[in-house]
Amino acid sequence: MSMERRYSTALRNHVREKIERLGGADILIGVPAYHCEDSILHVIKTISKGLNKHFHGAKAVVMVADGGSTDDTRDVARAYDEKSYNIEKIVSIYRGIPGKGTALRAIFEVAKFLRPSALAVFDSDLLSISPDWIRNVLQPIQEGYDFVAPDYNRYKLDATITNTIAYNLTRALYGARIRQPIGGDFGVSLKLARHYLDREDVWETDVARFGIDIWMTTTAIVDGFKICQARLGAKVHGQKDPAADLGPMYRQVVGTIFQLMERHVEHWKRTKGSVDIPSLGPVIDEQPTAFSIDQEHLIEYFQIGFRNFNGVWGQIIEEQDLQIIRDLAHQEALKEFHMPVETWVRMVYRYADAFHATPRQRFKVLDTMIPLYYARVASLANEVKDLNQIQSEQYFDSQARIFEDMKGYLIQLWERRT
Repeated sequence: MSMERRYSTALRNHVREKIERLGGADILIGVPAYHCEDSILHVIKTISKGLNKHFHGAKAVVMVADGGSTDDTRDVARAYDEKSYNIEKIVSIYRGIPGKGTALRAIFEVAKFLRPSALAVFDSDLLSISPDWIRNVLQPIQEGYDFVAPDYNRYKLDATITNTIAYNLTRALYGARIRQPIGGDFGVSLKLARHYLDREDVWETDVARFGIDIWMTTTAIVDGFKICQARLGAKVHGQKDPAADLGPMYRQVVGTIFQLMERHVEHWKRTKGSVDIPSLGPVIDEQPTAFSIDQEHLIEYFQIGFRNFNGVWGQIIEEQDLQIIRDLAHQEALKEFHMPVETWVRMVYRYADAFHATPRQRFKVLDTMIPLYYARVASLANEVKDLNQIQSEQYFDSQARIFEDMKGYLIQLWERRT
């Protein structure tokens, strides 16, 4: 059996040599990349426009940290000429565990050496990035913030993992109303980048593969860094139908959230309520494009899960909620498919407890939760069907408050095992 080789650095020698020649930079922008030959050019061009428009004269470095793409991602990125004397570009395959986390490790290592006054990271598949995004993410860092989370205008059926669990648990557990804790585009101070690098226990784990965004957000909150959000308008990067391919992502994100709950248990148990996190920067008045999701497929997947995991659910879920699940599994009318928010909250909290209680089987346990997530999304589609964007946000806020109000239920479950 082959062993994953461990590296003391994610940087290849040619990158280290280039940053040594550069010596320093005012701004560093990182772009984690993998198989994005169709979008990477637009992202790099827009970053260059944003730097020239809003930070003209600042010495900037744009680093594309690639995961070993076998398409033309790196060739496209290298071929583009910024035609700007003050912008340098680095394109390289990182070293270490495959995943976005290792790409960020490489970017943070470059920041540690170049000592920029501000660092930003943008996804490589963005279609909606504009020059103003660059300003709105970087300026708060220059003004003294350590972590800038994105504040997008997203369509009500987009970001279902965020809207069903990631936002709700970040708010309920850690008391911070960060609307997009797994958004992917963010700003980081040099102090926080160094802090992330010092967490050496993370870079050789699955967090470095998948769960890096929620880990960064949670770490910034728990370790007391100064946090804000940046207004970024609509985010377009090719919507993913939850019925098509978000199951694996759910496993990765929620698995990381549940693992972080174990690490930070004393922090979240003593956290009461939640506070607003300021959203800064001029408003980018872009509205997201509406799209539909395949509710029938979601419900079909849930019904298959009911047949396969009914016994497991009976060991984890409360009887009152299990009866609701049984009824939903036999619900034939699409418009009548409705899972109460309180049922969903109790199931999330009971799965967090079950994950904690079964360390050797935890991800097998988590896999049985995915059909329930699909059921919640199918229900959510009915609940927000007739709501506009503002009303939908009000609905998501009320859902998050229920997670907060029922936090005592989670604490009781957790303390029962200690």
